Amino acid sequence: MKLTLLSDYSLRMLMHLSVNQGALVTIAATAARYDVSKNHLMKVAHQLGQQGYIETVRGRSGGLRLARLPEDIILGHVVRYMEQSSVLVECFPGGKGGCLITKECRLKSALHEAQEAFFTCLDGYTLADLVDGNSGLEPLLSEAG
Repeated sequence: MKLTLLSDYSLRMLMHLSVNQGALVTIAATAARYDVSKNHLMKVAHQLGQQGYIETVRGRSGGLRLARLPEDIILGHVVRYMEQSSVLVECFPGGKGGCLITKECRLKSALHEAQEAFFTCLDGYTLADLVDGNSGLEPLLSEAG
């Protein structure tokens, strides 16, 4: 299974904000830190804000910060939300549905079970698990200094 850029960037943005917990971090700073598109991160920030994961502060000295504690942000929940419009195979809801064997195929249920196992595994991890005690992230993601 391959995550969409939306999920990938969401998790990276959350990690960046967690390392800089309490401080306001701009989308531009996050984009520069990861060398990714600022436009993509604007969409990510919007979606994370809608779900209450981050707080957005407008204005000249504005930016983003976590709206929840890292230990309260469950990775599986974030990825499920970000992947809701992504279709693993064409016979899944939202797919093209053009496969000849869809009605008789047992692969669909196996893939659905595998996808759920993937999300269930991520449900066992929080943002804190990725960041707390990971001293190597601090120099890479800290905006202080």
